[in-house]
Amino acid sequence: MKILNGKKLADKYIRILSRQVATMKKRPVLAMVLVGNNPASKIYVGRKKILCEKAGIGSQIFTFPEKTSEKKILDLIGSLNKSRNISAIMVQLPLPKHIDKDKVIEAIDPRKDADCLHPLNFGRFTQEGEKYSVVAPATPLGIIRLLEEYKVKIEGKNAVIIGRSNIVGKPIAQMLLNRNATVTICHRHTKNLKSYTQKADILVVAAGKMNLITADMVQKGVVVIDVGVNRGENKKVFGDVDFKSVSKKASFITPVPGGVGPMTIAMLLWNTVKLAEK
Repeated sequence: MKILNGKKLADKYIRILSRQVATMKKRPVLAMVLVGNNPASKIYVGRKKILCEKAGIGSQIFTFPEKTSEKKILDLIGSLNKSRNISAIMVQLPLPKHIDKDKVIEAIDPRKDADCLHPLNFGRFTQEGEKYSVVAPATPLGIIRLLEEYKVKIEGKNAVIIGRSNIVGKPIAQMLLNRNATVTICHRHTKNLKSYTQKADILVVAAGKMNLITADMVQKGVVVIDVGVNRGENKKVFGDVDFKSVSKKASFITPVPGGVGPMTIAMLLWNTVKLAEK
């Protein structure tokens, strides 16, 4: 079993970006919008700020209390869209229930959409692939870069994805399909999940349920990508995969933390620099 070390690869990309930013006439700046008191969201935004600094990218964080109106958030995005000092915008999800997530995402100028969630960017990515779209969804792009770094073969493999979100499930399915994998998407309504996961050569788990995947659910030699972030006792972080048991059967596996998470942030910054260049 080999660990797919996302932290190590993310550090490599941050060094690449820092050299690239140093040659740019204008420093890229990422605006991050945080609404509410979600502890995990606060940690993520703080981590993004730290890595922005390491990459030489400017950052501005706009924080709002839980009960902030939707209009106030939309007004802020409108002003960020117009600002010549802002290269890219990201809104930390999830948002409070009274704020329409889709309306907020659609309000972001596609030319500043760091997460590739705006319908124009997501549609272009879906139709043309990440090589031809300006930006790509950060988590799936990070997963692909990890697989490429460790020379994991994708073509002809059975790839099973658990989760169908626009942030992870659907775009990673597209990326794997573009690389000639045979892709199956499972979700909460899938019956007999085990019958699908046992056939997976590559298993991507983004369900948000701690220890959903156990050793009896995978075949020997499987490549496991764990996107889950769950808080257990004493606030310890766990993935969606029972790492201790599944790692004994896997050929490659991502740890939690230190796997997909750092690569997601690195690819968000990658998108930020690409948007600044455009």
